[in-house]
Amino acid sequence: MKKSVFTLERTQQLAGDVWELILAGDTSAVTAPGQFVNIALPGKYLRRPISVCDWDKHRLILLVKEAGEGTRRLVHLSAGEKLDMLTGLGNGFDISKTDEHTVLVGGGIGIAPLYGLATRMAEQGCRSTAVLGFRSKEDAFYLEKFAALGLDVRTVTEDGSLGAKGFVTDVLRGIQGCAYVCACGPAAMLRAVHGLPQITRGQFSFEARMACGFGACVGCTIQTKKGLCRVCKDGPIFQKEDILW
Repeated sequence: MKKSVFTLERTQQLAGDVWELILAGDTSAVTAPGQFVNIALPGKYLRRPISVCDWDKHRLILLVKEAGEGTRRLVHLSAGEKLDMLTGLGNGFDISKTDEHTVLVGGGIGIAPLYGLATRMAEQGCRSTAVLGFRSKEDAFYLEKFAALGLDVRTVTEDGSLGAKGFVTDVLRGIQGCAYVCACGPAAMLRAVHGLPQITRGQFSFEARMACGFGACVGCTIQTKKGLCRVCKDGPIFQKEDILW
């Protein structure tokens, strides 16, 4: 974990309530896709945990869903604003366990850390399949970016306005040889994917309400086969075989 000050370079609205933020600063503490940052906002006691979408040596890309007063204030900040951030939080995805047969499964804003994972996999010559779920066509984002990495992108919407109609599980059932997944999204989606008989192994990234973000307050504790685990410190990525619902 590292505390740094980042400068907001640009914001862009990607969908109705989803924004892309590009920030400049020291990214040396970010070492794996799936890690997150914790952002201090003026007038707010608790920081806001946000998954890292992508990064290089000098910049972070964050995708933020406007869900409350804090995130609303964040996405409407002006370019040049300074943000106090804790970086390098969480364990991140283990790329060594992935290959071209790995299916990336994302729902809504849960797609964000999967893009960083897909980028690192592509850098190693591994281009797999991505199943990306949204409520409707108007909520979709980053499809072209995943496709540009060479992934086979399967889109699904609840109302059928883009791609297949239904849920990510409906698409997964039709993918031959799909046994290992890297998934991130709402708990209901993760649970449904976890319950598919064909999914024997995988890495699941959990979303949780956090206070400190680095394991001190134990406010984001969940039960696993290994006992009580903190999503912020022991996760947010957990192996399929360790997850209890």
